[in-house]
Amino acid sequence: MTLAPTYSPMDCEQYSRLELAILHGHTLRLRWVGRGMSHIEHVRPEDLRTRRHAEYLLLRDAMSRRRFLRLDRIVQFVEIA
Repeated sequence: MTLAPTYSPMDCEQYSRLELAILHGHTLRLRWVGRGMSHIEHVRPEDLRTRRHAEYLLLRDAMSRRRFLRLDRIVQFVEIA
């Protein structure tokens, strides 16, 4: 069994921007890294959660699937609406 990498918290200002995007229902252009690859998606953030000593963004992707994304995987995000 492999252990998940140690969690590195997101900057407080960026975390607050995510909270505001959730409150206002804004769509984000999100760039994140996972499995050694960079991804860019348009997503709708729904909630922020803590579990297993890490923080996660609950989001809906372009196909309306609900997913969790660990915050320290996020490289950049921009509100698009």
